[in-house]
Amino acid sequence: MPNTFKNYTSTSVGTGATTVYTVPSGTVAVTVGLNIANRTTNQITVDVQAAGAYLVKDTPIPAGAGLSVLDGKIILETSDTLIVTTNTASSADVILSVLEQS
Repeated sequence: MPNTFKNYTSTSVGTGATTVYTVPSGTVAVTVGLNIANRTTNQITVDVQAAGAYLVKDTPIPAGAGLSVLDGKIILETSDTLIVTTNTASSADVILSVLEQS
């Protein structure tokens, strides 16, 4: 089973649910980091869902600040998604680091 570290990014995430990552077919992904940066001059709130469950909901991020969402590893299986939504249009940049095992 080859192991590959990868980063996935989404910029200007806003009020529409943005799928940052979908686990490829025949793959298991170990999430090792998820950071969200507030690009605006106002506080925003953020929701993050993995495999349909909330990791954080309505979590505030101050203006110009960032949030490290993960406090441990999360295992995602084939076709699971990681989705980010904020309360403000084009307000957040997201980077997800995973170890893919296929």
